[in-house]
Amino acid sequence: MSMHNPPHPGMLLEDYLGDVSLAEAARRLGVTRATLSRIRNGHASVTADMAVRLGILLGTSAELWLGMQTAYDLWVERQKPHPEIVSLAS
Repeated sequence: MSMHNPPHPGMLLEDYLGDVSLAEAARRLGVTRATLSRIRNGHASVTADMAVRLGILLGTSAELWLGMQTAYDLWVERQKPHPEIVSLAS
């Protein structure tokens, strides 16, 4: 899989965790290791709930995590073909 521009927020998670294991972070977040691993590997999105939890855990804002997720989601959608849409702003 090629690196996305922008990256999925999960790809930046280990930078924020430092020496803390995924299992320990998951325990502190109150989620399973599998749940956090899916986010880390880009297979699950950072939800509003998870963004708040990550913000508390890592001393960041929830908006940081949701912003990264939204930027990634928009990038992905813009790569897909869309039907012909005629703009109302003409």
